[in-house]
Amino acid sequence: MRSWVALAALVALAGCVRVVPEARPPQAGMPATAQTPGPVVPSPTPAVTSAALAGIARGPDIGGLGFATDDAAGALRSFRESCPKLLARTDASGLTQREDWRPACEAATNWPTGDARRFFASYFESVIVGDGKAFATGYFEPEIRGSRVRAPGYDVPVYKMPPELVRGWPDDMPESERTGRPPLGRVDASGKFVPYYERGEIEDGALANRGLEIAWAADAVEFFFLQIQGSGLLRLPDDTLMRIGYAGQNGREYVGIGSVMRERGLLGKGPGKYPGSMQGIIQYIHDNPEEGRELMRLNKSWVFFRELTTDGPLGALEVPVRGSSSVAVDPNFVPLGAPVFLDLDRNEADGLWVAQDTGGAIKGANRFDTFWGNGPDARQTAGGMSGRGEALILVPKGTAARLQQR
Repeated sequence: MRSWVALAALVALAGCVRVVPEARPPQAGMPATAQTPGPVVPSPTPAVTSAALAGIARGPDIGGLGFATDDAAGALRSFRESCPKLLARTDASGLTQREDWRPACEAATNWPTGDARRFFASYFESVIVGDGKAFATGYFEPEIRGSRVRAPGYDVPVYKMPPELVRGWPDDMPESERTGRPPLGRVDASGKFVPYYERGEIEDGALANRGLEIAWAADAVEFFFLQIQGSGLLRLPDDTLMRIGYAGQNGREYVGIGSVMRERGLLGKGPGKYPGSMQGIIQYIHDNPEEGRELMRLNKSWVFFRELTTDGPLGALEVPVRGSSSVAVDPNFVPLGAPVFLDLDRNEADGLWVAQDTGGAIKGANRFDTFWGNGPDARQTAGGMSGRGEALILVPKGTAARLQQR
């Protein structure tokens, strides 16, 4: 297991803003919690959600889960921050309604964090989506050297969203095929809608000298990986920090360069091979700058940023994500803002989390991406995180009974 984790932790880089392994299905046996009787949603009906299609069952009593006091306290703080969004947005999973959350949110306002375990036991019940088999990876907030202005040693532009990046339909696409959300692109000088500039074109100066730079990074390779994470910290020359967050993407194809390196036999053990981790991939690119540059350009995706003044990176719920408390989920299966209980074969990821983010590779029921904060320890933990086990979604009491009546 550990040898697979060391290889898979980052080599796939499969996601727009996440450093995650390939989404292989969990291989553990049926989780004990999934053996509780009776599906709440027995069969799909017209207009059912993805969560209902996967199947929803009652989970065990929360009071018997045995999560730690400190763990519950961190989850309570994150849940409290999520409440304004919970009460104002529609749950895409269909598991809950806005007003379901009001009693818990009102109680959370002044609930003492030292008694957080009783809070979750008092206001929540657990449900199992699908078979409850969880697969979890990790992400973190990287820190790299940067500058607000271009200076010697700081030559890699950090761009904000360009105004001409818009959605539209290619002129040669038949009307009958123009369904759903139009793709991203730009209108060229001839008035034709075309794909937006890809990574190589941007690196070659397609956006230069337009005043789009919000900062400059010192290392192109480190910035490449910060783009994959989707947010990060720039350590400025005066030793202060500038936090930047995801503002948008160019709409071009994402390629996980770790997968390419593995196919080329560059990763693994033995002479001339590099470890299958982010650190190993970075080392290869630094050791082989020309080959590494072309490798990075295979990933045509480019991420644009905005400066954040929050005390943490913003997740999809538009609240700061917190290390060891926030988790990215697929909102079609887990309500954003809901607590999640994980019991994995990686003990450091066991316990209560709050769903506050999403990710390009975080798709499907029971697929999670745990957030570990910033710094060397967070980088190390996130880079090696690949855990399997069981997942429970915590929903307001009474939710399961309503779902059962559908």
